[in-house]
Amino acid sequence: MNFQGILIGLATFLTIGIFHPIVIKAEYYFGRRSWWAFLVVGLAALGASLFVSNEQFSILLGVVGFSSLWGILEVFQQHKRVQRGWFPMNPKRKSDYEQ
Repeated sequence: MNFQGILIGLATFLTIGIFHPIVIKAEYYFGRRSWWAFLVVGLAALGASLFVSNEQFSILLGVVGFSSLWGILEVFQQHKRVQRGWFPMNPKRKSDYEQ
């Protein structure tokens, strides 16, 4: 039996699940300006995936890279969710949410 597909699927599921709270916390503490960190991590992971010889690890780096790049969009959408009152606002950054 070949369990590689199941393991990669599970790792992808867990990676996406881990990025959800990371995006929420990043927007809460750093606001929309945290997008660049997701860009750097995403590009670094994608770049590293090109040079890793282990196929499974290369795939996981690709998943992390694209999840991080998707996190950029989610940071901006999270900001809108906070403005709508769906998530708590950081009281130290109230001026960031005023329109």
